[in-house]
Amino acid sequence: MWAVSGPAVRVRFAPSPTGMFHVGNARSLLFNWVLARQSGGTMVLRIEDTDAARNRPEWVQGIVDAMAWLGVGPEDYEGPLFQSDYVQHHREAIDRLLAAGLAYYCDCARGQVIARTGSEHKGYDGYCRDRGLPTGDGCALRFRTPDEGSTVIVDLVRGKPTFENALIEDFVIARGDGSPVFLLANVVDDMVMGITHVIRAEEHLPNAPKQQLLWEALGAEPPVWVHAPILVNEKRQKLSKRRDRVALEDFRVEGYLAEAMRNYLMLLGWAPSGDREILPWDDIVAEFRLEDVNPSPAFFDVKKLRAFNGDYIRALSVEAFVEACQPWLTGETTPWRPDAYDAQAFAAVAELAQTRIAVLSEIVPMVDFLFLDEPVADEAAWAKAMKVEAPALLAAVVEAYEACEWRAEALKASLEAIGAERGLKLGKAQAPVRVAVTGRTVGLPLFESIEILGRERTLARLRAALDRLS
Repeated sequence: MWAVSGPAVRVRFAPSPTGMFHVGNARSLLFNWVLARQSGGTMVLRIEDTDAARNRPEWVQGIVDAMAWLGVGPEDYEGPLFQSDYVQHHREAIDRLLAAGLAYYCDCARGQVIARTGSEHKGYDGYCRDRGLPTGDGCALRFRTPDEGSTVIVDLVRGKPTFENALIEDFVIARGDGSPVFLLANVVDDMVMGITHVIRAEEHLPNAPKQQLLWEALGAEPPVWVHAPILVNEKRQKLSKRRDRVALEDFRVEGYLAEAMRNYLMLLGWAPSGDREILPWDDIVAEFRLEDVNPSPAFFDVKKLRAFNGDYIRALSVEAFVEACQPWLTGETTPWRPDAYDAQAFAAVAELAQTRIAVLSEIVPMVDFLFLDEPVADEAAWAKAMKVEAPALLAAVVEAYEACEWRAEALKASLEAIGAERGLKLGKAQAPVRVAVTGRTVGLPLFESIEILGRERTLARLRAALDRLS
């Protein structure tokens, strides 16, 4: 029951349902998934749900949904399996370790250990090793670590980190109520599920020697260890959900494409051949090697991710871009009435907008002037554009636009002529017109926008601006 058998690669992604989906978890998921795909092996989705006080059912669905968004669907993994369903296996492991003399009960409080060792920094001193305490309230179960020798972790990324056994305290493997702690449950689950490779973040490396000792104590060959580099922010601090943007769901809501996120995450610790960074997923799967992962901390650069996303957006066909924007154009959060959205009008400006945004949510301020009854009132933009010459210029534009041909080229020519009469270059002349019509100083090409907005609505906004100026 305990031994990993057979040559097939079996990896696992084992998140806890206790919060949002961290980008570090997403990177670990992708590393596991790619190895399974490369080898023709299997990836297991295991939900580590034994922390009942923190678990919430909706977080389980959130994990599945986040995986699906990244492109890892139910057909790509076995499960989800739940750690809580393996309690009997955990208990059997505890019984085996007790019977072999490799575990014992301990009733020491932390304060007592500090009093005996004289230091808050020293680990447990083995006081209860030979006391023969029975199970009971207030007694934790500890694993008896070897007094001599060392534990070598053969890691595909980090080589062979070596840990002196004498420096590994007798660590707790079960609570007073008999429930296993993470270290034991994690090992037993991996054994029962036949996991051959454990691919996870570097922060788990200190657990590896303890877990390897448990594998060996339970008579099984340890897995291939892979500890990927931690993700850090621009200050080279470990990413923190309290300080940094780390929730995959937030990036999805903001309008990052799954393909861009997936590509970028794979580069956090690994690089393809040549100077390429943006490359097809199939190429990533073909080239990726765990042995080539760099152990140094990887900078999760949101600015670079944003640039990646912009490149991916520009690479979409116009039709695909229009489809990708729909949640932001027709969803419940749009600032215009549902019936005000004009699909044909958006299709007409889509190609212009596609080159000007880096995340899909930016499409809303880019095109809202087309669908709102009145343009957004940006007071800073108004103050900047509506200089002394604005009233006379706008009046002349109204007169010209009442009669000119309603095409972008003609609209531009009319405004150029009006500006030239006043000694203004086109950029200066169009500023008050842009703010009057769109509410902003920057946006889509002005004359194409006006053509699509239409003569009636354009003139109404220009006249409204004149009324305000007067």
